[in-house]
Amino acid sequence: MDITTTAGAEASAHAPRESRPTLGRTVRAYIALMKPRVLELLLVTTVPVMILAQGGLPSLWLVIATVIGGTASAGSAAAFNMYLDRDIDAHMQRTVNRPLVTGEVSPRGALIFAWTLAVFSTVWLLLTTNWLAATLSAAAIFFYVVIYTMILKRRTEQNIVWGGIAGCFPVLIGWTAVTGSLAWPPVILFVLVFLWTPPHYWPLSMKYKEQYEEVRVPMLGATRNGSQVGLQVILYAWATVACSLLLIPVAGMGLVYIASSLVFGGWFIYESHRLYNRAVRGTEPRPMRVFHASITYLTLIFVAIAVDPLLPF
Repeated sequence: MDITTTAGAEASAHAPRESRPTLGRTVRAYIALMKPRVLELLLVTTVPVMILAQGGLPSLWLVIATVIGGTASAGSAAAFNMYLDRDIDAHMQRTVNRPLVTGEVSPRGALIFAWTLAVFSTVWLLLTTNWLAATLSAAAIFFYVVIYTMILKRRTEQNIVWGGIAGCFPVLIGWTAVTGSLAWPPVILFVLVFLWTPPHYWPLSMKYKEQYEEVRVPMLGATRNGSQVGLQVILYAWATVACSLLLIPVAGMGLVYIASSLVFGGWFIYESHRLYNRAVRGTEPRPMRVFHASITYLTLIFVAIAVDPLLPF
């Protein structure tokens, strides 16, 4: 027998057997299906809009109910997405540890989990908020799963532009949970998140360009060169900041929001230009700077939206 084979056999014989999954490990795997990091960002855009809609602090129960429903809704969409994308997730370094790839959750289990969350979130919001919020929640799931994941993602480099609409729904859900109707302020914020999504995600696709090429998913960051992507990031960043300023006259925003939208918006635009300039010069564009800056920008803008109605100026 070959020595390497013998060594391998001995190592296998002495290696500890993998223990059965514990309850805690299984729970963590199902939570991972909901993409907790994405959930955090979606909820950051929901609660501040509820405060803006109320013109102060809304009912604590209403906030909790909306957060529960929104979490289940977004988690459902994410679980459906992982179920449908499990073939490409297995070939991308950044997704190989997802539960469906590692086998910690079965495809059948993930699908049942996704449908359960979808039904629960819709019924929950219908019972605890109103029919409009529940309908918008269901529409967000449909858009992310069917329009983005099933139709656009593998067919067009504009996938994240239109697919990103699903991530805009939380602002509408938060507003309608409080008021039962729609108005111009949440529409402006819907457009803001829509414009923000491409300059947020395209730098990430630049970082993982080779991986997207390998699985043949045409993200713009993988199909265009750095300077072309950088220019698109600049255009969308400027449009995002311009849209944020529209909220000032429409919603009567005060000094906190005005200062925040100008300062943080200026920083976001600066990072976008920096990415483009480095790409044009042929140096490492460092796209993750823009990716992380975009998250910080959106978080701070919505924090300002939450704080502004609570202050007298």
